[in-house]
Amino acid sequence: MVRVLVVDHDVDLADLKVDTLRRAGFEVDQCGGPTHARGACPVLNGMPCWQVEWADVLVYDVWAAGYSGEEMTKDLIEQYPGKAIVLTSPGMDVEWVQSGVGATVSGTQAPGSLVAAVEAAYAARTPPS
Repeated sequence: MVRVLVVDHDVDLADLKVDTLRRAGFEVDQCGGPTHARGACPVLNGMPCWQVEWADVLVYDVWAAGYSGEEMTKDLIEQYPGKAIVLTSPGMDVEWVQSGVGATVSGTQAPGSLVAAVEAAYAARTPPS
């Protein structure tokens, strides 16, 4: 079973994403992201994160780290090369997301779009060696 980590600063949107993905047959865990962390977010500090390591696909709200979303995404790609990443940006045009950061982008909250993006990202990932 494909394991998905949903990271979103909006708890209600995160719950919807988790429910959608579980209904589609994925095993899902959830994190509020760096802006809701009780302690320092390990990813933003260049440290490993057990939740990220557990997941096959990461679904990150581009605003999960506030305005440092681009930096966080680059850190994830650097720390976890080949890890499938889906970025969500509901209704907001984020210029750096469009510039191709090595992640699948889902700009809508439509359940079918999110599931399709996760499936595409998982299929396109570089398997660990």
